Parts: sequence; C-alpha cells; structure tokens
Amino acid sequence: MADRLRIIGVEETVVVPAVHEAYRRAGSPQIPARGFGDGPIARNLREAGERRLAHMDDQGIDVAVLSLSSPGVQDLPEADAIAVAREANDQLAEIVAARPDRFQAFAAIPTQSPAAAAAELERAVGELGFPGAMLYGRTGDKLADHPDNDELYATAERLGVPLHFHPQTPVQPVIDAYYSGIGPIGTPLAGAAIGWYYDLGVQYLRMIFSGVFDRFPDLQVIAGHWGEVVLFYLDHTGFFAEAGDLQRPLADYFRQNFWVAGSGTNSPRYLRWTAEVMGTDRMLYSTDYPFTYGFRPGGFPYVDTSGGAARSFLEQAPFTDEQKADIAHRNWERLTARPAPVTRRERPAR
Repeated sequence: MADRLRIIGVEETVVVPAVHEAYRRAGSPQIPARGFGDGPIARNLREAGERRLAHMDDQGIDVAVLSLSSPGVQDLPEADAIAVAREANDQLAEIVAARPDRFQAFAAIPTQSPAAAAAELERAVGELGFPGAMLYGRTGDKLADHPDNDELYATAERLGVPLHFHPQTPVQPVIDAYYSGIGPIGTPLAGAAIGWYYDLGVQYLRMIFSGVFDRFPDLQVIAGHWGEVVLFYLDHTGFFAEAGDLQRPLADYFRQNFWVAGSGTNSPRYLRWTAEVMGTDRMLYSTDYPFTYGFRPGGFPYVDTSGGAARSFLEQAPFTDEQKADIAHRNWERLTARPAPVTRRERPAR
C-alpha cells in the first residue's frame, strides 16, 4: 500500500475497577474473562496503560475502542447496574482522556432500567463524548427485541450513535439441553466456541422480525464475529422471511442497519464472505483483545492477532487500497461522525 493503514479496533475489551469490584460484591463467576486471577487474559483486561499500548503496537492497531468484558453490567441487580454503569463510564472516560490519540470507548448501559439506560447513553455521548455503546444481548430473561429497549433504541437513533452488541452465555436451559453431558468441552461450546454466536444471532433476527428497525429505521447496530452466524445463512433464512411480514427484504436490514467486524478471527474465508454479503462499505475492524492475543493452541492460526497479525491480515486482504482504508478506519469515522448542531441563526428559514 502507498500509505500505512490507520487501523481502529472497535471491540477491544477492558475490565475497569468499578465493574471488577461490582462483580466481586455480586458473587459473579471468578473467571479470567471478568478480570479475576493472575493469568494473561485477566491481567491484560485490568490494564489500560503502557502494556496495552505496547500490545496494540505489536498487533499493529492504532486506536482501540474500549468496551467492558461481557456481560458488562447487564447481569447485576438493577440498582447496582445503574450506579456501576455511571462509574464505569467515568473511568473509561479517564482512560480515553489520558490518551485520546489511542483510545475511544463504548458506554456501559444499565439495560435493566429503560429510563436509566436511555439517560446513561445520553450522558455518555453528550457529556463524555463516547461514540456509542456496547450491549450484551439479553438482560435477565429479556432478549434484545424486548419493548423495554425501545427507549434506548430511540435515543441511539436520535443521537446518531451505533450500538455494538456482544454475545453472552446462553440461558441455563439451553446449556443443559445442548452443551451438557459431553465433558469439559461443553463449557467452551456454550460460550466463545459457538454457543455465544447462535444466541446473539437469533436475537438479531428477532430484532428484525419484531419490527425494531421498522420503528427505528436509522438505528445502527454493529455485529462482531463476522455477523454472529446468521450472516452465513442469510440467503436461506430469507427464503422463509415472507412469514415474518417484513417491510423490506431481509438482506436489506443487514445492509442498511448493520455493520460487521471480525472480532479477531483472522479467517480469509470469513472476510471474503462478509465482503460479498455486506460490501466493504459496511465492514469494520476489531481484534477482540486480549482474548486473541498470543494464543495459538495446537498451532491454530486464525485466532491470534499478536506479532503484527492483526495488521497483516487486513493489509494482505484481496481488496483495493481504498476498500482496506474503509474497513480499517474510514467506515468507523463515517459511522460515528456527528454533524454539528444547528444553531438558531443557522436554522434555515421556512
């Protein structure tokens, strides 16, 4: 390429002190993915300083859009979630303020309370300057298409900011039915191996078929993990879509309301498929740090972004330089560009 790509990663995970302490108080699972322990994942999650910057340099990432590790504050008691989300967002804002050239952040949202969720998004965007929010699908037994979320979706649409969704572990009956009785592999299968993606992908379809994007046609959603499975079955699902009485073809919802990133799975096949379905003008970039950093079990090559792999994967993609720049940073910049407010003097006369 003629010029070095500027790469912005939009799914770069952190556990800030407010959330870590809230997990401890709530008796949440003491697992590395929530920042517990002394292993590399837990240590890297809790750190947002020089070591993280060094790892970003090693990956080849210029800017990291930070977000809380799944499920954010969405499994905390409602009163705790509201307070912890606010404190967590203040702590995220401090990290960004210390290195605005390298960090941005998605807001944590207390989806347990419709009014508080909308208010915290408004505060995070208006006061803290966040470009959007990270959500985690289900809140308790309420899925992403539940009407309680309409106030939040309306606020996001009005503010013109995207909502990035991240999966979380399926409900216990699903785990019991599909992932139990097969030994230790059941736990990862229910989670980051595959169960996560089915869980969230079905919620995306529910959002479409329940009319979320008909009520909020300008709402923009970011889907990680190459579209959470459903993208690969879009043609097949679309065959049955007439039964859903959609206002638009199913594929149109994905191409007009969704943006897709790979979350650190550096698969050339997934990359090509996503570009064919969505177009490179609806693709973003992410590394899913630290879960993809420095791990290559059995030599498996596709989920390790260290040693410059995050950068070389995109630089070597079978796209034009313009398309690579779109995926690397320009699509994100277009998505999060907010027009200057129109003042009374500037408002056109009727």
